[in-house]
Amino acid sequence: MIPEQFTLRMRRLLGEDYDAFAASFSRPRAVGLRLNPLKGTSLPDLSAFSLTPVPWEPCGYYYDPETRPGKSAYHEAGLYYLQEASAMAPAALLDPKPGERVLDLCAAPGGKSTQLAGKMQGRGLLVCNEINSKRAKILASNIERLGIANALVLNEHPQRLEARFWGFFDKILVDAPCSGEGMFRKEEAAVTDWSEETVFMCARRQAEILHSASVMLRPGGRLVYSTCTFSPEENEGSVSEFLKTHPDFSIEAVDAPWFSPGRPDWIECPAPGLEKTFRLWPHRLLGEGHYCAVLRKAGNGDGAELPLEPAAKLPKELADFCRETGAAIPEGKPILFGQTVYLAPNELPSLKGLHVLRAGLELGEVRKNRLEPAHAWALWQKSLPNAVSFTESSEEIRRYLAGDVLPCGEKGWTLVQVDGLSLGWAKGDGRVLKNHYPKALRRAT
Repeated sequence: MIPEQFTLRMRRLLGEDYDAFAASFSRPRAVGLRLNPLKGTSLPDLSAFSLTPVPWEPCGYYYDPETRPGKSAYHEAGLYYLQEASAMAPAALLDPKPGERVLDLCAAPGGKSTQLAGKMQGRGLLVCNEINSKRAKILASNIERLGIANALVLNEHPQRLEARFWGFFDKILVDAPCSGEGMFRKEEAAVTDWSEETVFMCARRQAEILHSASVMLRPGGRLVYSTCTFSPEENEGSVSEFLKTHPDFSIEAVDAPWFSPGRPDWIECPAPGLEKTFRLWPHRLLGEGHYCAVLRKAGNGDGAELPLEPAAKLPKELADFCRETGAAIPEGKPILFGQTVYLAPNELPSLKGLHVLRAGLELGEVRKNRLEPAHAWALWQKSLPNAVSFTESSEEIRRYLAGDVLPCGEKGWTLVQVDGLSLGWAKGDGRVLKNHYPKALRRAT
């Protein structure tokens, strides 16, 4: 049930193209997944999912919804993230490089953050922020599931970050909160919550977020603004107002032949260059409705240098665990939250005063002169001398994900894998493996 006001608005804007647009709402949705390059290139056979490539994202694929890849153990191993194809466009346009400082300012639930992390290949600093505390926890869990070691996950208001990270980032993604018109086919709540008042409220909020992002970007840095709505007020309108109030920014021309140009003719007094922004229409590609603009800040220079988070001493219990199991840790510096040990990027700035959910890779908790290894560390590992791998369809994998004990002759901490992809920890006594898969993630049998 599409809102009548929305229908009238889109009919007026699209003219003779409206009928094709309206017909797309009756077409089955195209569903997608994005492979996680941090898992390496030796991948299991995924032909059962009937994958076909998404043109604008090298790791993106459409899949047959009947195959339900979200139910597979490969999903729990972080081999892929289920993500609608149009939603892959903003991170692809931001195009982060290994070693850069990157901010995803409105990051939950984590699809774009995990996509950025894959492109950064574990090098540099990725800051993922979400203002909503409940959604921030979901973001942190997805960062963990995909084995990302160089991410700082924050639960902060953009204005607080603005004061902290002035001129710090090389690239920033603002996937702004919006009226969600592009999600009408996907989410019923997007339809029931829509109103023209919501459109204007979102546009005001987008202006505030964009300003915060502009302050945190270094001279010469790139900013991608995106929404999942069709509203000119939130798309060309928001970008146009931003450019008028921030003359040190301009629209950058990017080659993206799969997308349609922006529509400066849909707003009053448009800023120059809006035709170089992008609209993703559900009747012109296999995906939902999106808008993207690539912006460049004038100047050229390195990002600001901020005080660094001091490194902690590597706990003896962690060193002992690595020596006994052969477990690897990424390059970086250890930091402590109580008795919990993280391995953070060397360039991690001071965390004082920030609401931190995750700072790099959680390695484990020191308990009574021993280390209890973290699930995140298992998902990051490629393999261990003590590793057991079962096939995706095996009874052992089903039982492991349900939290059951597994018969096995291994002793000590053991890495459980599905077709060579790490799933989690278990501890063997020579007869069985005691299951250490997190209780909150276990599947009912």
